[in-house]
Amino acid sequence: MPFSLPPVILNTMDETKNVLDLLRDSEAMLEGHFLLSSGRHSDRYFQCARLFQYPERAAAALAGAAARIRADVASGKLAVDAVAGPAMGGIIAAYEMGRQLGLPAFFTERDDSGAMSLRRGFEIRRGMRILIAEDVVTTGKSSGESAAVLERLGAAVSALACLVDRRAEGVSLPWPLYAACRVNAADWEAESCELCKKGIPAVKPGSRKISTREP
Repeated sequence: MPFSLPPVILNTMDETKNVLDLLRDSEAMLEGHFLLSSGRHSDRYFQCARLFQYPERAAAALAGAAARIRADVASGKLAVDAVAGPAMGGIIAAYEMGRQLGLPAFFTERDDSGAMSLRRGFEIRRGMRILIAEDVVTTGKSSGESAAVLERLGAAVSALACLVDRRAEGVSLPWPLYAACRVNAADWEAESCELCKKGIPAVKPGSRKISTREP
């Protein structure tokens, strides 16, 4: 049987416009020259915490993705027992997704060595089916690190949900993706960045230390 990539479960054009409007109204979609947590460079940065500071906007922005997940659970296409988000960006996304789905939500976080881990007394039951929730998906690195932790503890990752899917063309994921919106943004390796060639300084507005390794 030929290998096929997991699907991207698309939202409608109206849903995408609504989420983009919420991002703009919250000043969460920035334009300039940015150094991403993956070490790559881009002309756009999504500071989703600016949107998530408004509970009603967080609920509205993730409602479409949550509805599609509920529909697939109801039809038997998907099974989810809990939601997990990689800290920091996935904490509120996981909480809100869990609230809308009526499921428990928790988060993974980095330990003192920088490795992703499950702490604070959160427990995984063997066979638990997990939906990973993120704010932004670019390379899927944080989601992959969280998945590895959860799978070592006996869980199975069913799908990934996010507020913004900004992956470059060709970046695939091992799970179905439920994205609130899909946004095209420039995405360069540091050595081939067009903005660096123009001498425009890069800034890093995120919270995680830069990694020079690609997933």
